[in-house]
Amino acid sequence: MQEVLQTYVSENFCYLTTTGRKSGKAHTIEIWFALEGSTLYMLSGGRDKADWVKNIQRQPEVEVRIKATRKQGRGRIVAEGSEEDARARQLVFSKYAPRSNEDLRDWSRRSLTVAVDIV
Repeated sequence: MQEVLQTYVSENFCYLTTTGRKSGKAHTIEIWFALEGSTLYMLSGGRDKADWVKNIQRQPEVEVRIKATRKQGRGRIVAEGSEEDARARQLVFSKYAPRSNEDLRDWSRRSLTVAVDIV
């Protein structure tokens, strides 16, 4: 499984499908990600106010699609200030800073770190 995911480490984005906390319907977003092992890390600029984050908090089972590959996962909020949080922020920032015309430093510091552990 990890080998399959590693082929997508440099992809620009993934599609994250959560279950709507009110509607119960699938809700898919396109989002930047970084990959470490079998965990995808994403940063929510809207922090815990973002719908997709609220959905994960209510129903952590998600689907991730990168190109044609679909994987089931379990989403979680990463503890702020933890070693995992620092590592995830650095992974995402390092991947996207060279690709962006914007300064992503403030975004990478202020966003909420969300992980999806592929099952």
